[in-house]
Amino acid sequence: MPELITPTTHLHSAWLEAHHEWGPGLHEDGFGLGPSDEVDSPDGFATWVARLAEESDPAKPVETGRMSCMYRWIVEGDRVHGGIALRHGLNDYVLQFGHIGYGIRPSSRQRGLATWALGRMLDEARALGLDRVLIVCEVDNLASVKTIEHNGGVLEGVRDTEYGPARRYWIKI
Repeated sequence: MPELITPTTHLHSAWLEAHHEWGPGLHEDGFGLGPSDEVDSPDGFATWVARLAEESDPAKPVETGRMSCMYRWIVEGDRVHGGIALRHGLNDYVLQFGHIGYGIRPSSRQRGLATWALGRMLDEARALGLDRVLIVCEVDNLASVKTIEHNGGVLEGVRDTEYGPARRYWIKI
């Protein structure tokens, strides 16, 4: 049975396995991985996990232009299937990338994990007092379209972004 957990150093090897399955780059949406994060060494990984914990705490200040963000990993036992993140509030960053971002490793796709995780994160958004959330996905990512629409997403439209055209969905909660 899958569960959403707070990022932990305990799953360093399992997380690296998922990261390597994606291949090089920073395309694992929902993990909060940045270009300066060094995650291969235990110390680097611990530093990254500590940063995620700080960003998840709405009482702690964050970088200018950013906001608090709750990170969760989608796991079963010791296997990391993916990640999902919920940004608290609304600013220019959220208007561009959405409140929620998620990613499922290739070998774990088509199992309904993203749909399940998004439903759980909508519960978290409700607990934070949000009444609706924006979710953005690439225009041709039909798996995300299904996931978002299954959770009540209503298409606002398609906009051109610096990364190509993107669908914008709002979900009332």
